[in-house]
Amino acid sequence: MKILIVEDEPAMVELLRYNLESEGFDVASAPDGEEGMLAIEEQSPDLVLLDWMLPKVSGIELCRRLRRNQKFKALPVIMITARGEETDRVRGLDVGADDYVSKPFSPAELMARIRAVLRRGNPDIGSDVLTISDVNMDLVGYKVTRGSRAVHLGPTEFKLLRFFMERPGRVLSREQLLDGVWGQNVYVEDRTVDVHIRRLRKVLNETGEPDLIRTVRAVGYCFEKPSN
Repeated sequence: MKILIVEDEPAMVELLRYNLESEGFDVASAPDGEEGMLAIEEQSPDLVLLDWMLPKVSGIELCRRLRRNQKFKALPVIMITARGEETDRVRGLDVGADDYVSKPFSPAELMARIRAVLRRGNPDIGSDVLTISDVNMDLVGYKVTRGSRAVHLGPTEFKLLRFFMERPGRVLSREQLLDGVWGQNVYVEDRTVDVHIRRLRKVLNETGEPDLIRTVRAVGYCFEKPSN
Protein backbone atom coordinates (compact mmCIF):
# COMPACT_ATOMS: atom_id res chain seq x y z
CA MET A 1 0.00 0.00 0.00
CA LYS A 2 1.20 3.52 -0.76
CA ILE A 3 1.53 6.30 1.81
CA LEU A 4 2.17 9.91 0.81
CA ILE A 5 4.13 12.12 3.23
CA VAL A 6 3.39 15.85 2.79
CA GLU A 7 6.09 17.46 4.91
CA ASP A 8 8.61 20.28 4.34
CA GLU A 9 11.29 19.10 6.82
CA PRO A 10 13.67 16.67 5.01
CA ALA A 11 14.83 15.05 8.26
CA MET A 12 11.24 14.28 9.25
CA VAL A 13 10.51 12.90 5.76
CA GLU A 14 13.49 10.55 6.00
CA LEU A 15 12.50 9.40 9.50
CA LEU A 16 8.96 8.66 8.35
CA ARG A 17 10.13 7.03 5.11
CA TYR A 18 12.53 4.71 6.98
CA ASN A 19 9.86 3.54 9.43
CA LEU A 20 7.15 3.14 6.79
CA GLU A 21 9.35 1.22 4.36
CA SER A 22 10.46 -1.02 7.24
CA GLU A 23 6.77 -1.91 7.67
CA GLY A 24 6.45 -2.76 3.97
CA PHE A 25 4.69 0.39 2.75
CA ASP A 26 5.42 2.04 -0.58
CA VAL A 27 6.32 5.68 0.22
CA ALA A 28 6.13 8.94 -1.74
CA SER A 29 6.64 12.49 -0.50
CA ALA A 30 5.83 16.09 -1.35
CA PRO A 31 7.43 19.25 0.18
CA ASP A 32 4.41 21.56 0.23
CA GLY A 33 0.64 21.66 -0.05
CA GLU A 34 0.52 22.34 -3.78
CA GLU A 35 2.88 19.48 -4.61
CA GLY A 36 0.95 17.34 -2.17
CA MET A 37 -2.31 17.87 -4.05
CA LEU A 38 -0.63 17.03 -7.36
CA ALA A 39 0.89 13.87 -5.88
CA ILE A 40 -2.49 12.78 -4.51
CA GLU A 41 -4.11 13.27 -7.91
CA GLU A 42 -1.33 11.47 -9.79
CA GLN A 43 -0.33 8.66 -7.43
CA SER A 44 -3.54 7.59 -5.67
CA PRO A 45 -2.05 6.97 -2.20
CA ASP A 46 -3.92 4.82 0.28
CA LEU A 47 -3.21 7.22 3.15
CA VAL A 48 -1.71 10.72 3.56
CA LEU A 49 0.53 11.84 6.42
CA LEU A 50 -0.02 15.58 6.40
CA ASP A 51 1.99 18.24 8.24
CA TRP A 52 -0.04 21.17 9.57
CA MET A 53 2.43 23.97 8.71
CA LEU A 54 3.32 23.74 5.02
CA PRO A 55 4.51 26.25 2.42
CA LYS A 56 2.08 27.53 -0.26
CA VAL A 57 -0.99 25.57 0.92
CA SER A 58 -1.26 24.65 4.61
CA GLY A 59 -2.01 21.12 5.73
CA ILE A 60 -5.32 22.18 7.23
CA GLU A 61 -6.37 23.80 3.93
CA LEU A 62 -5.23 20.80 1.91
CA CYS A 63 -7.28 18.50 4.14
CA ARG A 64 -10.29 20.79 3.72
CA ARG A 65 -9.91 20.67 -0.10
CA LEU A 66 -9.69 16.88 -0.07
CA ARG A 67 -12.91 16.56 1.91
CA ARG A 68 -14.73 18.90 -0.50
CA ASN A 69 -13.59 16.82 -3.49
CA GLN A 70 -15.83 13.82 -4.17
CA LYS A 71 -12.88 11.91 -5.59
CA PHE A 72 -10.82 12.18 -2.38
CA LYS A 73 -13.55 12.44 0.21
CA ALA A 74 -12.76 9.01 1.67
CA LEU A 75 -8.95 9.24 1.44
CA PRO A 76 -7.51 8.56 4.93
CA VAL A 77 -5.54 11.53 6.36
CA ILE A 78 -3.43 11.68 9.52
CA MET A 79 -2.24 15.14 10.59
CA ILE A 80 1.31 15.33 11.97
CA THR A 81 2.31 18.58 13.62
CA ALA A 82 4.11 20.29 16.48
CA ARG A 83 0.80 21.83 17.54
CA GLY A 84 -0.43 20.00 20.62
CA GLU A 85 -3.18 22.23 21.95
CA GLU A 86 -6.62 20.66 22.21
CA THR A 87 -8.19 23.42 20.11
CA ASP A 88 -5.74 22.68 17.29
CA ARG A 89 -6.44 18.95 17.45
CA VAL A 90 -10.17 19.62 17.34
CA ARG A 91 -9.74 21.95 14.37
CA GLY A 92 -7.75 19.32 12.48
CA LEU A 93 -10.39 16.68 13.11
CA ASP A 94 -13.19 19.10 12.27
CA VAL A 95 -11.86 19.69 8.74
CA GLY A 96 -11.84 15.94 8.13
CA ALA A 97 -8.56 14.45 9.38
CA ASP A 98 -8.98 10.83 10.48
CA ASP A 99 -6.39 11.09 13.24
CA TYR A 100 -3.86 13.50 14.73
CA VAL A 101 -0.29 12.91 15.99
CA SER A 102 1.80 15.57 17.74
CA LYS A 103 5.58 15.86 17.40
CA PRO A 104 7.61 14.36 18.92
CA PHE A 105 5.92 11.00 18.51
CA SER A 106 6.81 7.34 18.86
CA PRO A 107 7.26 5.64 15.45
CA ALA A 108 5.62 2.52 16.89
CA GLU A 109 2.56 4.53 17.94
CA LEU A 110 2.37 6.18 14.52
CA MET A 111 2.48 2.79 12.76
CA ALA A 112 -0.31 1.54 15.02
CA ARG A 113 -2.42 4.61 14.23
CA ILE A 114 -1.80 4.17 10.49
CA ARG A 115 -2.92 0.54 10.60
CA ALA A 116 -5.98 1.48 12.67
CA VAL A 117 -7.05 4.20 10.20
CA LEU A 118 -6.52 1.90 7.21
CA ARG A 119 -8.60 -0.82 8.88
CA ARG A 120 -11.36 1.70 9.56
CA GLY A 121 -11.76 2.24 5.81
CA ASN A 122 -11.28 -1.42 4.94
CA PRO A 123 -11.55 -4.03 7.73
CA ASP A 124 -9.94 -6.61 5.42
CA ILE A 125 -6.57 -4.78 5.41
CA GLY A 126 -3.90 -7.28 6.38
CA SER A 127 -6.20 -10.20 5.65
CA ASP A 128 -5.73 -12.89 3.00
CA VAL A 129 -9.36 -12.50 1.94
CA LEU A 130 -11.09 -9.35 0.67
CA THR A 131 -14.88 -9.13 0.84
CA ILE A 132 -17.24 -6.51 -0.56
CA SER A 133 -20.94 -7.23 -0.89
CA ASP A 134 -21.14 -10.87 -2.11
CA VAL A 135 -17.71 -10.84 -3.78
CA ASN A 136 -14.92 -12.72 -1.99
CA MET A 137 -11.30 -12.62 -3.11
CA ASP A 138 -8.83 -15.19 -1.78
CA LEU A 139 -5.41 -13.60 -2.27
CA VAL A 140 -3.51 -16.75 -1.31
CA GLY A 141 -5.55 -19.27 -3.25
CA TYR A 142 -5.96 -16.83 -6.17
CA LYS A 143 -9.71 -17.49 -6.21
CA VAL A 144 -12.72 -15.21 -6.58
CA THR A 145 -16.33 -16.08 -5.80
CA ARG A 146 -19.56 -14.15 -6.07
CA GLY A 147 -22.11 -15.68 -3.77
CA SER A 148 -21.70 -19.42 -4.31
CA ARG A 149 -20.45 -18.98 -7.89
CA ALA A 150 -16.78 -19.24 -8.86
CA VAL A 151 -15.55 -16.26 -10.89
CA HIS A 152 -12.74 -17.06 -13.31
CA LEU A 153 -10.48 -14.09 -13.99
CA GLY A 154 -7.40 -13.55 -16.09
CA PRO A 155 -4.25 -12.15 -14.39
CA THR A 156 -4.98 -8.52 -15.32
CA GLU A 157 -8.62 -8.67 -14.26
CA PHE A 158 -7.55 -10.27 -10.97
CA LYS A 159 -5.09 -7.42 -10.27
CA LEU A 160 -7.70 -4.87 -11.31
CA LEU A 161 -10.33 -6.34 -8.99
CA ARG A 162 -7.84 -6.47 -6.11
CA PHE A 163 -6.89 -2.81 -6.66
CA PHE A 164 -10.59 -1.89 -6.54
CA MET A 165 -11.41 -4.02 -3.51
CA GLU A 166 -8.51 -2.63 -1.49
CA ARG A 167 -9.97 0.86 -2.08
CA PRO A 168 -13.74 0.44 -1.68
CA GLY A 169 -15.79 3.55 -2.31
CA ARG A 170 -12.83 5.47 -3.77
CA VAL A 171 -13.27 7.04 -7.20
CA LEU A 172 -10.20 6.02 -9.22
CA SER A 173 -9.18 7.70 -12.46
CA ARG A 174 -7.94 5.72 -15.47
CA GLU A 175 -4.45 7.07 -14.81
CA GLN A 176 -4.54 5.82 -11.21
CA LEU A 177 -5.74 2.40 -12.35
CA LEU A 178 -3.02 2.24 -15.01
CA ASP A 179 -0.30 3.10 -12.47
CA GLY A 180 -1.66 0.75 -9.80
CA VAL A 181 -2.39 -2.28 -12.00
CA TRP A 182 0.01 -2.02 -14.94
CA GLY A 183 2.80 0.03 -13.28
CA GLN A 184 4.07 3.58 -13.69
CA ASN A 185 6.84 2.65 -16.13
CA VAL A 186 4.65 0.72 -18.56
CA TYR A 187 3.00 2.49 -21.49
CA VAL A 188 -0.62 1.45 -21.82
CA GLU A 189 -3.39 3.50 -23.43
CA ASP A 190 -6.25 4.80 -21.29
CA ARG A 191 -8.79 2.86 -23.33
CA THR A 192 -7.08 -0.38 -22.24
CA VAL A 193 -8.56 0.26 -18.78
CA ASP A 194 -12.05 0.48 -20.25
CA VAL A 195 -11.55 -2.83 -22.10
CA HIS A 196 -10.53 -4.66 -18.93
CA ILE A 197 -13.31 -3.00 -16.92
CA ARG A 198 -15.82 -4.37 -19.45
CA ARG A 199 -14.30 -7.85 -19.14
CA LEU A 200 -14.36 -7.67 -15.36
CA ARG A 201 -17.97 -6.49 -15.32
CA LYS A 202 -19.02 -9.23 -17.72
CA VAL A 203 -17.64 -12.05 -15.60
CA LEU A 204 -18.71 -10.56 -12.24
CA ASN A 205 -22.27 -9.95 -13.45
CA GLU A 206 -22.52 -13.09 -15.56
CA THR A 207 -25.74 -14.34 -13.97
CA GLY A 208 -27.45 -10.96 -13.61
CA GLU A 209 -26.03 -9.75 -10.30
CA PRO A 210 -26.01 -6.00 -9.48
CA ASP A 211 -23.06 -4.12 -10.97
CA LEU A 212 -20.56 -3.16 -8.24
CA ILE A 213 -18.41 -1.04 -10.57
CA ARG A 214 -19.80 2.47 -10.88
CA THR A 215 -18.71 4.64 -13.79
CA VAL A 216 -18.11 8.24 -12.73
CA ARG A 217 -18.50 10.36 -15.82
CA ALA A 218 -15.34 12.24 -16.88
CA VAL A 219 -13.47 10.94 -13.80
CA GLY A 220 -13.12 7.15 -13.66
CA TYR A 221 -14.56 4.20 -11.77
CA CYS A 222 -15.58 3.26 -8.23
CA PHE A 223 -16.10 -0.20 -6.70
CA GLU A 224 -18.80 -0.21 -4.04
CA LYS A 225 -21.85 -1.98 -2.69
CA PRO A 226 -25.00 -1.28 -4.72
CA SER A 227 -27.32 1.30 -3.16
CA ASN A 228 -30.69 -0.09 -2.13
